[in-house]
Amino acid sequence: MTPGTALPTASPSPTARQWWTRARGIVVAVALLLVAAVAIAVIRSDTRHGTLDPRSADPYGSRAVAELLADRGVSTRVVSTLDQARAAAAPDTTLLVAVPDLLTRRQQTLLRSATAGSGGRTVLVAAGSASVGRLAPGVTADPATSTGSTLSPDCSLLAARRAGSADTGGIRYTTTHLGADRCYPSEHLATLLRIPEASGHGDTVVLGAPDILLNERLDKEGNASLALQLLGSRPHLVWYLPSLSDTSAAEPDGEKGFFELLPSGWLWGTLQLFVAAALAALWRARRLGPLVPEKLPVAIRASETVEGRSRLYRKANARDRAAAALRSATRIRLAPLAGVPVSQAHAPETLLPALSARLHGDGQALHSLLFGPPPSDDAALVTLADRLDALEREVRRP
Repeated sequence: MTPGTALPTASPSPTARQWWTRARGIVVAVALLLVAAVAIAVIRSDTRHGTLDPRSADPYGSRAVAELLADRGVSTRVVSTLDQARAAAAPDTTLLVAVPDLLTRRQQTLLRSATAGSGGRTVLVAAGSASVGRLAPGVTADPATSTGSTLSPDCSLLAARRAGSADTGGIRYTTTHLGADRCYPSEHLATLLRIPEASGHGDTVVLGAPDILLNERLDKEGNASLALQLLGSRPHLVWYLPSLSDTSAAEPDGEKGFFELLPSGWLWGTLQLFVAAALAALWRARRLGPLVPEKLPVAIRASETVEGRSRLYRKANARDRAAAALRSATRIRLAPLAGVPVSQAHAPETLLPALSARLHGDGQALHSLLFGPPPSDDAALVTLADRLDALEREVRRP
């Protein structure tokens, strides 16, 4: 660098505008996540408290049907433990199981053993594939739910024919029982089943959806009539609301894997994180493009660059790389002097004859010097560099 030459100024620190340009994508993504979280919180703030609870006057409660049953002399008692539900099973009692899928396998088996020979009626509300096979043997829940909520009876069950159309959609069922009443079909599969016990006393009713029991739906279609007939056939109604606080639910229910113990919300949250990470990676990847040259903050001498690279070669014992670089640079400089195009500088069959004719030297010696094997030690590498310099000086001599 010559005296008086002004050094390039160092690159300034990023301005606020540059910081915003770089970070605005992340800020927007975080803002969207916060908005989504707030929206979910607002939506879930309207949680259905007291769902299917005969004491609840909420839209999704069932107090209205309990009041109508009371007017007809049917008493309603709410229980929350398996022992209470099993003890209540009797010929003069209807046992309604509000959420059968919440019961463990052991609880389902014990409940079935109590109701099978009781002579009373058992009503299973929206029993899925996790429970219906044990609580109502021979019944299978179809994976696809009903396409409509209001359906026609289309069966010989007297209670269904009196009620007419009702909101009995939801889960659809098939059964192997020949004497079962298959009512309110959706695409040829029943959404309400009545299965009589083999003893001739008592039966089990499987209801695909809880709509006919909800306060907000009771006055629609024939919902009230159907609910009163299904639940009012006995003088006593025991309404079983399974609870996680039930000690019988805490008993071992077989070996469970790690992922079965995790709440479903954690699994969905993990999946969302993976999706967010993938989207962030795609967003950042689109910013990659061709390299943009930038001015160095200071001017660096060519000799310093050569020395730095030489030290790296020496530290790595890369004599072959160093020798190849020296020979390649020499050939490129010699080619124009010998009348050979630079594109042919690394072709020995073109370069060597031209140099031999100019120097009247030994072509084999030139080949060993310009295209030979790498030196074996540092002294040989220094000798090679000296010989290449001598060759270039001889070729440049007039």
